[in-house]
Amino acid sequence: MIERIHIYHTNDLHSHFEYWPRIQAFLQEKQRLHAAAGEEVYLFDCGDFSDRWHPFTEGTRGKGNTQLLNETGYTAVTIGNNEGITLSHENLDELYQEAQFEVIVANLYEADQMRPKWCVPYQIYETRMGTKIGVTAVTTYYQKLYELLEWKLTEPFTELEIQLNRIKEEADVLVVLSHLGIHDDEKMIQLFPQIDLILGSHTHHFFMEGKRVGKTMMAAGGKHGRFVGYVQLLVDPLAPHFQSMSAKLFTSKELPAVAHEHEQLQQLADIGKKQLDVTIATVDHTFDFSWKETSELPLLLCDAVHEWCEAECTMLNSGLILTSLEKGRVTKYHLHQMLPHPINPCTVELSGAELKEIILHAENEDWSEVEVIGLGFRGKVMGKFVYRGIEVDQEKLQVHINGSPLDPDRMYKLGTVDLFTFGNFFPEIKRSPNKAYFMPEFLRDVMEWKLQNI
Repeated sequence: MIERIHIYHTNDLHSHFEYWPRIQAFLQEKQRLHAAAGEEVYLFDCGDFSDRWHPFTEGTRGKGNTQLLNETGYTAVTIGNNEGITLSHENLDELYQEAQFEVIVANLYEADQMRPKWCVPYQIYETRMGTKIGVTAVTTYYQKLYELLEWKLTEPFTELEIQLNRIKEEADVLVVLSHLGIHDDEKMIQLFPQIDLILGSHTHHFFMEGKRVGKTMMAAGGKHGRFVGYVQLLVDPLAPHFQSMSAKLFTSKELPAVAHEHEQLQQLADIGKKQLDVTIATVDHTFDFSWKETSELPLLLCDAVHEWCEAECTMLNSGLILTSLEKGRVTKYHLHQMLPHPINPCTVELSGAELKEIILHAENEDWSEVEVIGLGFRGKVMGKFVYRGIEVDQEKLQVHINGSPLDPDRMYKLGTVDLFTFGNFFPEIKRSPNKAYFMPEFLRDVMEWKLQNI
C-alpha cells in the first residue's frame, strides 16, 4: 500500500494579512480532511511570518503572530531575518513562549555558543506507517547584525552539513526549511544532492509546480500570502527511499471566502492600535512633510538620527515619512504609522571625495519619483534628501560640512539609514568597510527619543 504524505507550506507573509482568514481556513480544512482519510499532513512556515510594519505585530511584538500559527495548526516554523534582526534579543527570546509547534533553526546560537531554549536544529517526524521525515532549517547569514543583538549565527552550509549527517541514517526523507534565498538554495542542491525537498523563502521567489533539480524538489510560495504551497509525497513503506513527489501552489485570492473576513482583519489592526495607544509626547504644532520639497518633519527626523548617532553630518530621504505629526498628543501608534519601516540608523565612514559624490548624486537625481521596494523600506518613493551639517551649492558644485569646505582627503562620519548600506543607491556607502549599525532601535524609536527631548 502506497503512503500519501501531504506537506503545506507558507513563507514571507510579512504580516500581510489580506488573505490570512482564507489561508487559515483552507489549511485547517485540509488538515481535517487528510486526518479523516488517515493520511499524514504537515504544515511548515519558512520565516518572515512576522513583520513589524503591521500594528498587530508591532503592538504584540510578534506574539500575536505566534498565536495565529497556533490556531492554524502549524507543525514547525523557522525564522527569517524579520524575526531574527528586527526584534530585540529579549523579544525574540520570548516570541515563541506560547508556541504549540516546533521552531527549527540550525544555525542560531546564544552568544555563549549554547542553542536558544526555544529552538532545535532538526526534528524527525514519523508517520503512522513508519516513514521518517527529517526536517532541518537555516536562516539568512546576517552574521554581524545578529551579533549586535547578542546572537551568534553560524555559516548555513557548514551547519547544514552537520545536521544532515546527523539525520541521514535515521530519516527516509530529508527536508530543509530554507530562509536563504533562491541562489543559495541552488547552491545547496549542488553541495547536498541527498536533500529531497527544499521549502524556500527570503527572495520571494515561487514555483507554480515546483522545480526539480536532480532528485531534489524546490518549492516556494512568493510573498505576502499570495500563494499557499503544497507538496505531495507518495512513499512505498517497503522501500521508503523510493518516492514520487509533486508540488503546486494555491492562489490565496481564489481560495473560498470566509465569513466576516474583513472584520477579522480589522480586529487585528485594532488590537495593535490599542497596544500602541501609549502617549510618548505632546507637540505644540503640526509637523508636515513633503516628498518633493524640504519640509519640517523629515528635517526633524534627520536631526534625531544625527544626534542619536553622534555623526559629523547626516543625510536621509524624506520618503521615510509616511504621515504628518498632528498637534497635541503623540502616541506610539502615531509614530508607527509615520515610520513603519524596520530600518535602523547607522553611521558610515567616507572620504570627503566619496561624500561629495554621494551628496551630488542625492541632489541631481529626481528621487521624489523613484519607487523603492524591499530592504526594510515600507513606503512608496525615495523622496527628496534632507541634511544636517551639509550645505550644497549646486551652481558651483561645492559642498560644505558644518560650515567648512569639504576636504576630499579627510574621513567623515556620515549618519544615515541602513537602507543605503544594503541597496545599490550609493555604491560608496555600500562598499565602505566602516559601518556602525544602531540596533535594535528603529527610526520610530529614535524619533520618540527626539520628541521627548525637544
